[in-house]
Amino acid sequence: MDDHLSVTFAALADPTRRAMLARLAQGPATVNELAEPFAITLPSVSRHLKVLEDAGLISKAREAQFRPCKLEAAPLAAAEGWIAQYRPFFAERFDRLEAQLQAMMERRDAAKNSTEGDT
Repeated sequence: MDDHLSVTFAALADPTRRAMLARLAQGPATVNELAEPFAITLPSVSRHLKVLEDAGLISKAREAQFRPCKLEAAPLAAAEGWIAQYRPFFAERFDRLEAQLQAMMERRDAAKNSTEGDT
């Protein structure tokens, strides 16, 4: 895939990879540290990391015998930028939903007050 955004979203589509990115948001980690919370083999972890690395979401350094992974923000920033263009659309929908809910609550309160006045 040449489209970087598609590669980023494809990498983010897997919950294991998203969890690995969440861990890396706290700081660099080794492959073993990233593998720890998952009941999957190290080769499977390596394949997930390869997808993340190919998408530019992580990078690996070499420190002695360790190869710590580090989160790379640029692809996430690009994805966030693409998503941001839809914020006004969703904000307007949420504003309409809020107005509808407010109107429903006011009708409910008015109905409740009118039945209390009848007693």
